[in-house]
Amino acid sequence: MEGQVFLLACIFTPLLGAFLLPLIGRFNVMARNICALGFVIIAFLAAAFLLPRAMSGDPLLIYMELPLGLSVGFLADGLAVFMAMTSSLVASVIVLYSFGYIEHYDNQNEYYLMVVLFIGAMMGLVFSTNLICIYTFWEISAICCWRLIGFYRDKDIIRRADKAFLMTVGGALLMLVGFIAIYIQSGTFDLLELKGTSMSNWVMVLVLFGILSKSATLPLHTWLPDAGVAPSPVTSLLHAAVLVKIGVYVFARLFLVNFELDVVWQTAVPIIAAVSALVSAGAALVENDIKRIIAYSTISQLAFIFLGLSCGNMVGAAGGLLYILMHSLAKGGLFLCAGVVEHSLHTKDIRQMGGLSKCLPVTCVAFALCAFSVMGIPPFGGFFSKYMVINGAWELDPWIAGVFIFGAVLTVVYLLRVFVKVFFGPVSHPDIREGSWEMVFSVALLGVLSLAFGIFINLPSKLVSFIIESIGRW
Repeated sequence: MEGQVFLLACIFTPLLGAFLLPLIGRFNVMARNICALGFVIIAFLAAAFLLPRAMSGDPLLIYMELPLGLSVGFLADGLAVFMAMTSSLVASVIVLYSFGYIEHYDNQNEYYLMVVLFIGAMMGLVFSTNLICIYTFWEISAICCWRLIGFYRDKDIIRRADKAFLMTVGGALLMLVGFIAIYIQSGTFDLLELKGTSMSNWVMVLVLFGILSKSATLPLHTWLPDAGVAPSPVTSLLHAAVLVKIGVYVFARLFLVNFELDVVWQTAVPIIAAVSALVSAGAALVENDIKRIIAYSTISQLAFIFLGLSCGNMVGAAGGLLYILMHSLAKGGLFLCAGVVEHSLHTKDIRQMGGLSKCLPVTCVAFALCAFSVMGIPPFGGFFSKYMVINGAWELDPWIAGVFIFGAVLTVVYLLRVFVKVFFGPVSHPDIREGSWEMVFSVALLGVLSLAFGIFINLPSKLVSFIIESIGRW
């Protein structure tokens, strides 16, 4: 009974608590902010309390059958708990950062409503055992994404928010058609009953459209760089902690745990990922908008995750899951650092920056720590995940592994370009200072965690190894 309380609290505290925030905000702004942070922290702590049982090999299941092959179920296995903890941890830091970032803007009640509802939708999705429930939470996240990208309400910004909404929802509708086809073939939407079955190629194409559109993979990636018009905590939430990770999570849930991934797709998905990694890395090399550069980097790094999850061996799959954690921490930190810079200079053009290490020393160090992790520099956490993914790819095809090694080199080049351009050279704005203590603490924490998870790599690697072993596919 205790485990069920934690599982329900993890999902419904942010999902339902979000709707209380505008009401609280009408009376006390600080109380609203604290409640928003508290709801997300409760989700993280509840997921952490579920971890020992998930690691024991006896995952908690709350399940209720409905007519017509429908069901409502929540399963707290290792994969779900891992994703819930990763998302809610980074989201907690982002909400804290928001205290200082958006305090002078309008629409704050709606902002906190959508952010916390976003997290609740993620929690519901990762624990769901039913394809229709997954789709429902998937679309709730799309609505939140749409409102958050359009936060500033400018005409061009609203157009870009609409673009993100239409692309992700369009892909999701095709995915829903695929889910319905699975129901027609099997008579159920229940993933527990579908475990071990196969998916026809045309259904796989439909499902992949939804996954790749949500996770911004070429050619369905163009909405993600445009989403950089949103506030920096929103872009961090979208690009690092939650939104784009929904796609890779569903891919892992469907094709690592439940369905058999056909040999054709073990080649096709890595090739799609390889093209996406190279094209987006090339775009990052020539872009001058700091948030668009980091956005293209996200597209490139997501390709590494898809590579690991699809290459069909234990090392690659473990690396793909580990990559989700390391990328969430480091890329979330990069976006928040970019937010400090943008907030201080009121520009995103790196050509108008320089020498900011003297004015923003904490942000400079935090950016460096997070960038080193994304680059895959030892002993940062990103090194171990990137090494495992490329090692797994080498077992699949040395040529594909070679492409991703080249992609990793490009990652070093474009992130060093940004770092040097922004933080070194002549001082462009000598009078600026660090942001609020919430912003500075948040970027510093994510930078430290990016290093700490590499130094103490045994802790996350044990969890990831358990998840892979519990799947029992290899």
